Amino acid sequence: MWTRSHSKVYQNVSAQQIWALWTDINKWPLWNADLEYCKLDQPFKVGSVFTLKPKGAPAVQISLVEISHEKMFTDCTKFLGAKMYGKHEMHVEKNGLRLTTTITVTGMLKYLWIALVAQKIVDKFSVQMDTLVQLALIQKR
Repeated sequence: MWTRSHSKVYQNVSAQQIWALWTDINKWPLWNADLEYCKLDQPFKVGSVFTLKPKGAPAVQISLVEISHEKMFTDCTKFLGAKMYGKHEMHVEKNGLRLTTTITVTGMLKYLWIALVAQKIVDKFSVQMDTLVQLALIQKR
């Protein structure tokens, strides 16, 4: 198993604002510049499957596998010989809202998918998280 995580505390943004952006999967490209499009035609619930199309790469099907309303969700992408889990969490702390994103890759071919996909996602965690919060603050106005 390979796991990488990024966490940061933000002020002046609420869990409700972040949750609204996380659960509106069709609008993820607004805060993730590496995405061409995302498409969810079902409710945001465990078992729902959405399509995510990265720029310059084939579209993939991703399942929602764990959800705790306004706290966290985990998605799973199945690759040949591996699975990649993306866990997105938030915790209200005294000095702000802590956002944490964790990528875990498992399976016999995990190192192939780490090199092709996962490490590129991890490298952009900080920028994507900052952009997500900036969008939440703009929409707050």
